[in-house]
Formats: sequence, C-alpha cells, structure tokens
Amino acid sequence: MAKPNFKGWQRILMLIIPYLIVVGIFVSIGSFLIGIDFLSEEPDELVKSTFQKLVISLSDLTGTLLVLWFFVVNVDQETFKDLGFSIQNRLKDFKIGLIIGLIIMVTIGSILTLIGEVSIANIKFDPLEVLMTVLLFTSVSVVEETLIRGYVLKNMMLSFNKYIALILSSIIFSLLHAANPSVTVLGLIDLFLAGIVLGIPYMYTKNLWMPIGIHLSWNLFQSLLGFNVSGQDTYSIIELEYVTENITNGGAFGIEGSYFSVIAEILTIIWLFWYFEKKAKPEVVVNE
Repeated sequence: MAKPNFKGWQRILMLIIPYLIVVGIFVSIGSFLIGIDFLSEEPDELVKSTFQKLVISLSDLTGTLLVLWFFVVNVDQETFKDLGFSIQNRLKDFKIGLIIGLIIMVTIGSILTLIGEVSIANIKFDPLEVLMTVLLFTSVSVVEETLIRGYVLKNMMLSFNKYIALILSSIIFSLLHAANPSVTVLGLIDLFLAGIVLGIPYMYTKNLWMPIGIHLSWNLFQSLLGFNVSGQDTYSIIELEYVTENITNGGAFGIEGSYFSVIAEILTIIWLFWYFEKKAKPEVVVNE
C-alpha cells in the first residue's frame, strides 16, 4: 500500500475538524459524568474544583491521543512513538525541563514578592489537592505538547524551513489561548515566546520529553506559588494579595501576563539555542 503523499501543512489542516469533533465528544462525556452542563448560560463558572478540572483534562487527553494516534498511523503511516515519545536516554531532558520551569517560576515569584508587587496572604497545604494539581498539569502538558510540538511542529518542519515552522507553531500555540479569561496582548506575546521555548528542544531532538518537562513545571509551580495559569484559577499552596493588577505582576492572567515572564522567555530561548548548538558540535580532540 502506497504511503499517502500529503504535505505536512495538509496533514495539519486535515486534523482540525476530526480533532474538534473527537475531543469535543470526550470532553462532553467527561463533563456529563461530573454533572457539568456546558449548555448553561455561564459555562466558565461551572468548573470549580480541581477534581472537575482534572476529569475534563483527562477527557481532553484521551480524545487528543486517540485522534492523533489515528492520524499518525493512517495518514502519516508512522508509529505513535515517532511523535517524540522515544524514552531512550531522555530522562535527562525531562529533568532539565522540570528544572527550567521551576527556576523561572521561583525567581519571578521571589522578585515580585521582594519588590512588593504581591504579598503572601495565606499558606494552605492539602496533599490530595497537590496530587490532583500535579496530575492536572501533567495531562495539560502532554496534550498541548503532543498536539502542538509532536504533530503540528513536526509536520510544519516537513513543509517549511525549521525556523519558519517554529514561528508558525508558536503563533498557533499562542492563539489557542486567545479566549482564556483575562487574556492580554502581553500575555499572548509571552505565550508566543513560550511556544518558541517549548519548540526549540523538539526542533533539535524530535523528542517531547524536555518540552513536556518545561511545560509541566512552568504551569505547576506557577499555580502552587499562588498565580493564575494563563488566566485559569487553580489550586495554590500560597495565596497571594496584589497591591494592584498590572503588567509587572501579570494580574489575573498570571505570571504569563508580566513583562518579567517575557524577559525570562527571551533569556531561556538564548540559553536553549546555545545549549543545543553546543551539543550538536563535535568535540575537538587535541593530540598531545
């Protein structure tokens, strides 16, 4: 059987409608199981608990993996692992990703506290909430990285120069968050830069573990430290008070709406290019 001769960008366009239908069905089923009616007048106000968010995210994950598996096997005619799930020698990449997100969030959170933009109002630790939050953001990071980097960026690189593909996939990643609560122009710019950060490791390695690690720790620690995540209010160990919501602290959109995040993204982009270019260069052996 001949392999379908679809270009990368054509595969992405073919994915859109089946993806929306399949994921929509799974999310609807998950919502029904936890008693959420998205046909009500204010659906955004219905999803309150971490458990509800987790169930909906896992439903999204199931639908996403199913439709991507179908396309990878039947359209791309590759194995699902070819999206970037090879685990050989990739634990280090995942650890580096986790550390990057942790360092950025702790650094920005500390700076905002020291300069008086936010203050700690309360600290509450609930082990079950922490566990569900970890699972929630693990699910979110796997969904978005598998879709945007594993499928979209991968196929974009078959049709365009890799840097053009990186930019286009990052624009798509940013626009996917355009309807989030409290979204700002600065927030969308920051999410575009985040797409670059997440796309660079995939561009060099064709592997998803570092992007998943960065995405997971970025969202998780942003949430646990008291900030909203792309406008979404999730469980926090630390409860913060804002003197005023502005582009310094990110306001209701979270750290991603802060210019400190933009600076952190740019510095991370520079470091990632340096890191992977250095790894790509062969070592020069000097004869003594």
